[in-house]
Amino acid sequence: MSLKNIFLLVLSSLLAVTTYGQFRKYSNEFLNIGAGARGLAMGGAQVASVQDGTAGYWNPAGLIGVGEDPQINLMHASYFAGIGKYDYLNFAKSSSDKKRALAVTALRFAVDDIMNTLFLVEPDGSLNYNNIQAFSSADYAFLISYAQELKTKKEGRSLRFGANAKVIHRSVGKFAKAWGFGADLGLQYRSSTWQWGIAARDVTTTFNTWSFRFTDAEKEVLYLTNNEIPVKSSELTAPRLVLGVGHRLSLGQKTNLLAELNADLTFDGRRNTVFSSNPVSVDPKMGLELSIKDQFFLRAGVNNFQRALADGDTLNQKRVWIFQPGAGVGFRLQQATIDYAFINLANQSNPLFTHVFSFRLDIKPKKNRLAVD
Repeated sequence: MSLKNIFLLVLSSLLAVTTYGQFRKYSNEFLNIGAGARGLAMGGAQVASVQDGTAGYWNPAGLIGVGEDPQINLMHASYFAGIGKYDYLNFAKSSSDKKRALAVTALRFAVDDIMNTLFLVEPDGSLNYNNIQAFSSADYAFLISYAQELKTKKEGRSLRFGANAKVIHRSVGKFAKAWGFGADLGLQYRSSTWQWGIAARDVTTTFNTWSFRFTDAEKEVLYLTNNEIPVKSSELTAPRLVLGVGHRLSLGQKTNLLAELNADLTFDGRRNTVFSSNPVSVDPKMGLELSIKDQFFLRAGVNNFQRALADGDTLNQKRVWIFQPGAGVGFRLQQATIDYAFINLANQSNPLFTHVFSFRLDIKPKKNRLAVD
């Protein structure tokens, strides 16, 4: 597939958004959390520089950077004092000539032990706590990713193309379940110091089809409490385009500084972002990474810029810019890499911090020690 054909495919899919249907804002938002403590610490600015297994999430074109060793990536994070749990698992492997790569990714975000109080109140008005049962609300995503290096005319440059096919499953106890399908496309263009990236997410639009199941007794309680009883529904996730540029600066023989800037373009109407219009809104993300001997890393980033009411403004008239900062470190020891991120889920004036750990293992195959003449 030529670069021209790839561009036309992405462009035609995005233009279709302005003429097709109604999209639900913030649909499948668990897919926008991120993957890997490195990317989260850098404010999600990854589309141009990512080149490990987490590229299956950020930009599938970056999987070419996995290299000759298969890779396993793991991440776990707890949000809101352990109420929400987020898990990520990825396996990536490139071909022997390092021109192609495949990856499989699984994501899960869940809130467990939610109390079902539908039958808390007995018909006589008394409370029966034995009728309370717990259930979980869980979102799953499974991605199959492919990347290929394309030919370039200039030596020392690398042009990469990648694609995702994803399956989404959402479950709310035994009451509601949904299945969804979608696709992503990505490009990366890299030189020795500069990197550019494009990720077109949900490029075909991603849809979820919901089905609901309630017993007659549950329907009766919902009816008596003036709650609507759903039957079937569907939701569409509009495409988004993420543009990125990164620059690597040498600070010494073994010290480098990477700076990356991303612009997240959404096409589902006006949002509270730096540039807000209908239908396009733009949300910037910025990240830095200091690398020492390619073994120790310091990272910082910022994203999610919004206009909000100022704290202490009782008249609700003064608006200020808020944002979400992040920071982190990483250590590489032979085949293992451990990354840590300290991120804010709210904003700089009303912090709600969480700790994120991720682990990467490069699986080095045993060498055949028999010499062949």
